[in-house]
Amino acid sequence: MEDNKLFQISDVAKMFHISVGSLRHYEKAGLLKPEYTDSETGYRYYSIRQFEVLNTIRYLRVLDMPLNEIGEFLKNRDIDIIEEKLLRQKEMVAAKLQELETIERKIDHRLQHLRDARNAELNVIHLKKIPPYRIVWLKDSLRPKSYLDLEYAIRRLEENQPQSLVFLGKVGVGISKENLQSDHFDQYDLVFLILDEEDTYYGEIEQHPEELCVSICFRGSHNEADAYYRKLTGYISERKMQITGASREITMIDNGITDDPDKFVTEIHIPVKYEEPIQAL
Repeated sequence: MEDNKLFQISDVAKMFHISVGSLRHYEKAGLLKPEYTDSETGYRYYSIRQFEVLNTIRYLRVLDMPLNEIGEFLKNRDIDIIEEKLLRQKEMVAAKLQELETIERKIDHRLQHLRDARNAELNVIHLKKIPPYRIVWLKDSLRPKSYLDLEYAIRRLEENQPQSLVFLGKVGVGISKENLQSDHFDQYDLVFLILDEEDTYYGEIEQHPEELCVSICFRGSHNEADAYYRKLTGYISERKMQITGASREITMIDNGITDDPDKFVTEIHIPVKYEEPIQAL
């Protein structure tokens, strides 16, 4: 085949399994200009000697190397330079893999959360041990009637964070120990964020050991919770337990997932311990 043979842009695109648009993009970026452009028709033609350059560009693009990095290499092709760029690209790929693994775990958490909600036994009080967890608290007095009423508090939790809380753990509301003991269930004192294992949060985090909780799941959202708090505190009182901390109330299925309020599911946890027997004198 003659070295001076020219190929139309569409033929080159087919040979290298790339789009004509990609070739035009490479030209605009200064990576590979056509050997010849017909001034009358605007048709672009490439020579065989340009194929090696195009193959290098294609290879480095498969490695996700940015066009500006590829351009720097093409202007100064050298073994040390390409080795340095490949090592740097390998580091970036490793970081992306770690990010994708985190995303996969987050998806698994959300799937499990959704399945737990759909399979939850409703309106039944359970006494369960909650595994250790990390939590972020924000004191904020509010009366949420819908998920929209939580938005401002959530934005405050999100301040100074490198990523949105959408990508972090579970957000909910709580009632303080004192208000639970006083049967004041009409107002929340706290907004919280329970962090997943892989989450990073910049701020004050509480690390909780395993704890005993009474819990209940019910159909509805925060504005239906009052009756279920009364059920839980009645259960606690009958069994001579003590409330040891603030409640944690999370809407597991809400408006963010479905437009049907009849499918909303909310869970409440109240940490407790059994009353210690009075020592005889």
